[in-house]
Amino acid sequence: MADRLKYRLAAFVPVSLLAKPAFAQEGAVAEAERVIGQVFDRVEPVTEEGLHGFFQLLGNQPIAFILLALALGTLIGKASVKGISLGSTAGTLLVGVILSMIAEAAFDITYSIPGILSSFMLLLFMYALGLKVGPQFFSGLRKGGLAFVGIGLTVWILNWVICYFGAALAGLDPGYATGLISGSYTITAILGVGQSALDSGAYLPPDGISAEEVGANMAAAYAISYVLSSVGIILLIRYLPRIFGHDAAADAKLAEAEYSGGATDPVPGAPGALTMGFSPYDLRAFTVTHKGFIGRSVAQLASDFPKAPILRVVRDGAVLDPADNPTIASGDIVTVRANVHDLILEEGELIGPESDDILARNIPMEVADIHVGSHAVSGKSLTELEREGHGGVEVQAHFRAGNELPLGPQSDVRFGDVLRLTGPDAALKAAAHQLGGRAILPSFKSEVLYLALAMLVGYLVGIVTVTISGIPFALGTSAGCILAGVAVSYVRSRNPEFGGPVHEGARSFLQDFGLNTFVAVLSANVGPKVISALGGDTILWLALIGTAGALIPPLIAFWVGIKVFGLNSVIADGATTGGRNSTPGLNAIIEESGSSVAAVPYPVSYALTTVLALIGGYFSMILS
Repeated sequence: MADRLKYRLAAFVPVSLLAKPAFAQEGAVAEAERVIGQVFDRVEPVTEEGLHGFFQLLGNQPIAFILLALALGTLIGKASVKGISLGSTAGTLLVGVILSMIAEAAFDITYSIPGILSSFMLLLFMYALGLKVGPQFFSGLRKGGLAFVGIGLTVWILNWVICYFGAALAGLDPGYATGLISGSYTITAILGVGQSALDSGAYLPPDGISAEEVGANMAAAYAISYVLSSVGIILLIRYLPRIFGHDAAADAKLAEAEYSGGATDPVPGAPGALTMGFSPYDLRAFTVTHKGFIGRSVAQLASDFPKAPILRVVRDGAVLDPADNPTIASGDIVTVRANVHDLILEEGELIGPESDDILARNIPMEVADIHVGSHAVSGKSLTELEREGHGGVEVQAHFRAGNELPLGPQSDVRFGDVLRLTGPDAALKAAAHQLGGRAILPSFKSEVLYLALAMLVGYLVGIVTVTISGIPFALGTSAGCILAGVAVSYVRSRNPEFGGPVHEGARSFLQDFGLNTFVAVLSANVGPKVISALGGDTILWLALIGTAGALIPPLIAFWVGIKVFGLNSVIADGATTGGRNSTPGLNAIIEESGSSVAAVPYPVSYALTTVLALIGGYFSMILS
């Protein structure tokens, strides 16, 4: 076998090596064997048959496990019973946990997927979400910042009280309360601060129980409460508006209108910004017969008829180059773009009979955002710019400092504004040159450069840690990345040249695939911990207290949001899931409402309760 392998490898060795001495050839073959061996060492063999072999394959090939959990979880998540469904995120989590538990219990196979994959996917989700809600984020802070803080405090206080005093009343050993807080809050870092209290001597276990046993108690409580609370919170957050008699989709539309400041067009850089809206302008083609047009140049006619400029001239089946400023001849077919009303009533009489010539009418229309970068045009009205500029373009929207302005003939344009124009590509580029900017057109290209740099900055900000009295405080990488996305989209709303545009399909894919992959990896790793925690009456108490600590606080906090603070139900739901630190829950209400507006309050309550939960976890251990 070795000889045959050497023969086959030698067939791939360059001729220059074969010409070398025998020892050199043997060295080359040995190196090739080493490289090939490294490749095939990664493909671990499946030695079992049937179901055992299937679960062994999933253990040997984590990518297969993730893809299977995503496929089955999404399929199950779509199933609906009387209008209630799990959704793709909860479905993926459930499938992954069940698969990993079966592998552990039935075949003694422990799944373990590197956490770096799940962490990176979660950060992609958070960044993509930040891109979506960035322009609304600061408006949300101004409108409901105090309410968001109040909702976050409600969730945190109730969770700590239920878990700590629940464990005490049930007579659970030290460590269980901290594990319950960590699992029901789905914040693994709380286990870290609990362990820190043990290691530093801030908490000394009572006689008869070791520090290792306390740590095991924390892990067991965490595993049980984590799984139950992860699935439960997704369903609760998804249907909170419905539980209290609200229509999530309808309320989301109201919230979008409220937080957009009454704007009707998406701000620059936002999803759907570069979408061709309704326009009274249209393209029409006419055969020139009127004597007033014959013998005159395109430039002369544009000056005489600025509201209906000629965009194309077709002569004898060929398109004339408009840059040559051709002179119009009898029988030419000219294409104009203007208000349909004017075209129907006037242009036909002025030019000649209408033509259906395909070549004349085939002028693709584009929509572009242009940042005004010329001081020379600052202060001029739209009418003045139309008179001075290139024809064929229409102003669809006008933005200043990220806010949409009413459109009118006397609307003044200032340096730093953004105009959304529609028209042929050449006309848009000419208008951009006049305005001192660049025409940002719809694009299917990715923006990896801005994504990587912004996420890097957000990640580094998130890992900055300050330790006070033995408790480490950090913003967290998830919060850092969502704020990075918010910052990029905020700047882009004022200048679309800042890394734009982002195709909504690509952004939505990052959001959905990132979160569900994170959940799939998480489910593989947590399933074995659930198995190890099973046994005795303790598990019943852990399940009961953990579920209560996960679900009762957000239920009450949501009520506080809509009744006490008078928030829109979807906004209250977003603040609640932020206070509960549940990113999958946020995705659930986004799916249910068909809008990302729920993410506006999420970072505020999320950042607050992340810090408070760590403090609470530390003191739950000390007070044990």
